[in-house]
Amino acid sequence: MGTPAFAVPSLERIVKAGHVVAAVFTQPDRPKGRGGTLAMPPVKEAALRLGLPVHQPERVKRPEVVEQIRALKPDAIAVVGYGQIIPASILAIPPHGIINLHASLLPEYRGAAPIQWAIARGETRTGATTMKIDEGLDTGDMLLKWETAIGPEETAPELSARLAAAGADLLTRTLAELPTIHPEPQDDAQATYAPILKKEDGKLDWRLSAREILNRIRGFEPWPGGYGFLRGQRFQIWRAALGTPRLPPGALRVINRNLYAGCGDGESLELREVQLEGKKRMPAAVFLNGFILADSEVLQ
Repeated sequence: MGTPAFAVPSLERIVKAGHVVAAVFTQPDRPKGRGGTLAMPPVKEAALRLGLPVHQPERVKRPEVVEQIRALKPDAIAVVGYGQIIPASILAIPPHGIINLHASLLPEYRGAAPIQWAIARGETRTGATTMKIDEGLDTGDMLLKWETAIGPEETAPELSARLAAAGADLLTRTLAELPTIHPEPQDDAQATYAPILKKEDGKLDWRLSAREILNRIRGFEPWPGGYGFLRGQRFQIWRAALGTPRLPPGALRVINRNLYAGCGDGESLELREVQLEGKKRMPAAVFLNGFILADSEVLQ
C-alpha cells in the first residue's frame, strides 16, 4: 500500500528481493495541472511496469475493500505513504502484521510531513523507522531504524530521495528478518509531531533568525515554499544562504549585485533564486535586471 514517488523504491526492492506481491493498493488517479487531466500515482505507474495488479479504492475502510484484502490472504502488508488510515478491520488480517516505513526516527516527527518539519525545525539528524501499524497515529511498536545526518544546505526533496532509497532497503530487511526482530514500544513522552503542511506554513516571519528562516525555505521546498509579499505580490524564495550585511527584519537591499533580506537580530539572508507572483523562477541577478528596488523596500 503506497502512493507517492517516495514509496516507489520500496515496491521495487520488495519485488527484487523475491517477495510475491499479491496486489498493490494506491490512491485513485487525481486531476493534475491546469487542464485537470487525470494522473496516475507514482506507485501505480511502478506497479503496472512491474506487472502487478493494482487497486485504487476511494476508501480502503469500506466493507467490500476489506473483504477483497481478506481474500488475498496476505502474510504481511507493507505500507509506505499510502495516504489513508488503515482501519482495525484490516489490521487483523495479515498474520505477520502491517509493516509501515516512516521517514523519521520515531517517536520523533509522527505525522504526515516528517521530512519537511525535521528540516524546518533545524534538526541535524533524522532517519527512517519500520514499525507495526496499530490504531494510533504512527504509534506502533518499532522494528528497525536507519539514521543519517541532514546536510546544512540539504532541501526536503534531496533528503526525501535519500530516505526513500535507504528506507526501501530497511523495509526489505525488516520483512526478511521479521521472525527474529523484537518489537520496541515507543516512548510517547518523547513524541513530536509533523502535521500535514498548509499553504500558510510557508509565510516567512522575518523576525526569526536567518538560520531559522533558511531552514524553513529548505524544509518547505517545493510546497508551500518560503515566501513573503513584495508590493502586495507573493515573492517566493527558492534558494538562499546566510548573509553578512546587518539589516532590519524584512528589509531588502542590493549590494554588489547580490540581493539580501534582513532577518531577526540584524542578521540577513542572501536571496539567490526567487520568483515574483506571475513570473518564472529565476536567479536573483536576473530578477534585479527587470525589477528596480526602492531603498526602503521591505518584504512583508
